[in-house]
Amino acid sequence: MTEKLFEGILPVWKPQGFTSHDVVAKVRGILKIKRIGHTGTLDPQVTGVLPLCIGRATRLVEYIQELPKEYEATIKIGLATDTEDAGGQVIDQVDNVQLNEEQVTAAMMSFIGDINQVPPMYSAVKVDGKRLYELARQGLEVERKSRVVTIHDIRILHMNLDLDHPEIRFRVRCSKGTYIRTLCVDIGKSLGYPAVMSHLVRTSTGSIEQEQCLTFEQIELLHSEGTLFDKLVPVEKALAHIPAVHLNETQTRKALLGQKFILTSENNSLYATHAQQLVTAYSADSRFLGIFEWNQDTLELQPVKVFS
Repeated sequence: MTEKLFEGILPVWKPQGFTSHDVVAKVRGILKIKRIGHTGTLDPQVTGVLPLCIGRATRLVEYIQELPKEYEATIKIGLATDTEDAGGQVIDQVDNVQLNEEQVTAAMMSFIGDINQVPPMYSAVKVDGKRLYELARQGLEVERKSRVVTIHDIRILHMNLDLDHPEIRFRVRCSKGTYIRTLCVDIGKSLGYPAVMSHLVRTSTGSIEQEQCLTFEQIELLHSEGTLFDKLVPVEKALAHIPAVHLNETQTRKALLGQKFILTSENNSLYATHAQQLVTAYSADSRFLGIFEWNQDTLELQPVKVFS
């Protein structure tokens, strides 16, 4: 299978101990394809859904990265570490934590919506050209700007409040850039205790879920059998969150030439949109043409990324 034909989104189940870059390198070695990019960093100790863009689909990484993520996490109340997860050094501890279900539920539900988060020191965020985790390893702590992230939904899966350090397992759907470690710490603060994230799994990215994902072993086997292509998520499905328009033959020709063009009234679904926005464009026979920007003022589509 040539690199040109083998393109789409490969849903990988990232194992523990691998960085996202390690996963890309591993799959490159299996497929013998250079054009592979991951769609969102996962810490080495975290397992879960890591979609890889293959071939020309690497041009779409930024759009898939923007999709909401879903995680299953466990928070331990009464302990704090310097990394905000179980792998760090304990820096605070309160024994015999006393909480009830109503307190925990109210606290966690209060985080649904737009919230401000300060990135943890052990993160890849850059400050003055240096990554925070590099400074943290030197024993330094610097001021970090808070950022707005969105918690779309939180569902409590299980509570064990009888422990000296109670544990709460929950599922959270959130925007790009959300630190679940920090969310756990902030939930603890709202309850009046130190807290730490003791476990984390990413269960979905956009519409790509755990059940679709393949292990390295499965990827190797399917590739050797010549059936791996069937497991790729088509570009149009991965981009289903972006509005779509279908073009006629003349518009398709202009689109493939990278020209902007008037969107006629037959594509009237966009005429009610009063702001610029990205759309995916397809030919009359449903062939993916690329990503375009709709301009309500000029009624034009401007090419952003064309797939000829």
